[in-house]
Amino acid sequence: QVVLSRQYGSEGRFTFTSHTPGEHQICLHSNSTRMALFAGGKLRVHLDIQVGEHTNNYPEIAAKDKLTELQLRARQLLDQVEQIQKEQNYQR
Repeated sequence: QVVLSRQYGSEGRFTFTSHTPGEHQICLHSNSTRMALFAGGKLRVHLDIQVGEHTNNYPEIAAKDKLTELQLRARQLLDQVEQIQKEQNYQR
């Protein structure tokens, strides 16, 4: 089942939040023959996958919700505790 399909040029960036737990696969495909000529048939791909509370952009959250520094830090700690609980449940 394809959950998300995107097409990009030479660079692309997106955020995806899974609403179902379990294993997810990332499939990449290049349809460019021009890149193959310049790179000797090789294609370089950089994936930066962030999971859990590390995906939150806290400065953006603070600006949007008008949080003080203390409120923002409390939000970060709550997110970390929630992530720890999820990891412990997974280990069980």
